[in-house]
Amino acid sequence: MESQELIKIGKITGTHGYKGTVKVELLTDFPERFKNLQKVKISQRNNVAELTIEACNSHQGKLLIKFKGIDSIEEAVKYRNAFLNVSADELYPLPEGSYYQFQLIGMKVYDLEIGYLGQLTDILETGANDVYVIESEVYEEILIPAIKEVIREVDLNSLTMQVKLLPGLLEVKRER
Repeated sequence: MESQELIKIGKITGTHGYKGTVKVELLTDFPERFKNLQKVKISQRNNVAELTIEACNSHQGKLLIKFKGIDSIEEAVKYRNAFLNVSADELYPLPEGSYYQFQLIGMKVYDLEIGYLGQLTDILETGANDVYVIESEVYEEILIPAIKEVIREVDLNSLTMQVKLLPGLLEVKRER
C-alpha cells in the first residue's frame, strides 16, 4: 500500500502507561471518527501497517489508543512519530463548497482577468479564514484569502482553481 494514498488523521506522540497504550495528537476536524474506527493504517518511514484498535479514550486533548498485539511500552515506543491514516474512501463527506486541504495543494490557480498565477503550495490557518499560498514564476509569493469573494471555482477533476484577486495582491518579481 502506498503511503501517498493515505490521509493523516493522527500522530503518535508517545506512550501512556506500560501496557502498550499510545498517545495520539489529532490531525482531523472529526475526532468523533475514532469512536467507530476499528482499524487504522499506521505509516512510518514509508512503511504502512494496518492495526486493530482495541480501546480508544480521550485524555487531556489527545487520544489514548490501545492496539491489539501491542502489549508493552517497549513495543509501543517503536511507533512514536508514526501517523494514523485512513484511505480517501473513508473520509467524512464535507458540505458543498468545502474541501480537504490535501485536495487543494498542488492545484493550478488562475485569475479571471490575468490568467495563470501559479500553483497552490500551502494553506495558512489564520483563524478568520484560511489563506492560500501560491508559488509563481512571474509574481512574488501570492497570498489569497479563502473567501467566497475571491475563490470563484474549484475543480477537483482538473485540479484548477479560478479566483478574482482583490486589488494589491500581486507584485511582479524583480531580478536580483
